[in-house]
Amino acid sequence: MARRPPPPAVRTLRRLPNPRLTGLGGGLFCGGLMFLLGCLVSVLFGSALTLYGVLFMPVSVVTSVWMRRGDLLTAPIVVPIAFAVGLVPVADSGGGTSGRLMGLFTALATQAGWLYAGTLAAGLVALVRRVRLVRDRSRRP
Repeated sequence: MARRPPPPAVRTLRRLPNPRLTGLGGGLFCGGLMFLLGCLVSVLFGSALTLYGVLFMPVSVVTSVWMRRGDLLTAPIVVPIAFAVGLVPVADSGGGTSGRLMGLFTALATQAGWLYAGTLAAGLVALVRRVRLVRDRSRRP
């Protein structure tokens, strides 16, 4: 019996790059990308924390999808750290070190929903990938 070709969406996804990041590489990728996105949001839109949170969601999912099999469980750990790193340029600063820290803590407190949602998304992707990996290993002799 002849196999049917996959749908166009699957063919498009197969053409995308499929890197495999270590735990450290995933942390550097996610942290660096969130810092760049934070700088971009800060320059273009000022202190648009909601936009920053929306941009955090796909970055957290992509980071957990691109993690190596052995480092899957580090994805939910590096994602919140990257969120905090990227908040540095976006958070309001009153001036001086104490003003910047106060703005960062306030932004973390007010944007906790986005932080939790992105961490949950990364954790769910990592968990699903891990379950599939264990199931595939148990099927092999």
